Amino acid sequence: MNGPMLIATAVAAERDAVLAGLPAGQPGVTVAEVGVGPAAAAAGTARLLTLAESAGRPYRTVISAGIAGGFPGRAAVGALVLANRSVQADLGAESPEGFLPLDQLGFGERARAADSAVLAGLVEALPDAVVGEVLTVSTVTGTAGRVQALAAAHPHAVAEAMEGYGVACAAAGAGVAFAELRTVSNLVGPRDRAAWRIRDALAALTSAARAIAS
Repeated sequence: MNGPMLIATAVAAERDAVLAGLPAGQPGVTVAEVGVGPAAAAAGTARLLTLAESAGRPYRTVISAGIAGGFPGRAAVGALVLANRSVQADLGAESPEGFLPLDQLGFGERARAADSAVLAGLVEALPDAVVGEVLTVSTVTGTAGRVQALAAAHPHAVAEAMEGYGVACAAAGAGVAFAELRTVSNLVGPRDRAAWRIRDALAALTSAARAIAS
C-alpha cells in the first residue's frame, strides 16, 4: 500500500473495527469517521486531506471502508468486496424514458475507478474478495423492484453502500489514490433488519484490516 494512508469510514463502529485489525500505533495509517452518505463523506474526507497537506504530511492513499449490502447472486452475506469502480447510482434525473445518470445529462462522471496499483495490492492481500462495482446510494434499497432496477442498470455491481463515490471525489480533488473496501452485512432487497449480520461484517472488516497491515 502507498502510505501515508487515510482509511475513511462512515460511522464509529466501522472505524473501531478497522482499528482493531491494525497494530497499535501503526505509523502512516489514519482511520477516521467521516460521516454517512456521499455528501458528508466527501466533505469529511476533503477536510482531512486538506489538513494533512497543510501540515506537510499529505496522504497518498485513501480507502473508503465499511459494511455494505451485497447484490443477490453476486456477493453473499459475509463476503469481502473490493470496488474496481465506485458508482453514483441515484444522482441524476427521472425522465419518461427512465433514470438519466450524471454522464448522460452532461454534468460529469457517475463513476470513479479505483487506483489500479492500490486495487492490485488489496487483491493480493485479500485474495478471496469479490471484485466489481460498488454503488453509492443516498437511499438504501428496500424493495424487490428497486433491486431489479439497479441490478439491470448495473450488471457489474456487486454491492451498494453510501459513501464510496463521495470519498472518491475528495481523493480525486486532492490528487490522491483511491480504493473502496466493503464487507457484506446483508443482501440488497426488502428491508429485513433481523437478517442483517452487522456484527459478523464488522468482524470481517477487522480481519481485512489485519490482512492489509501484515
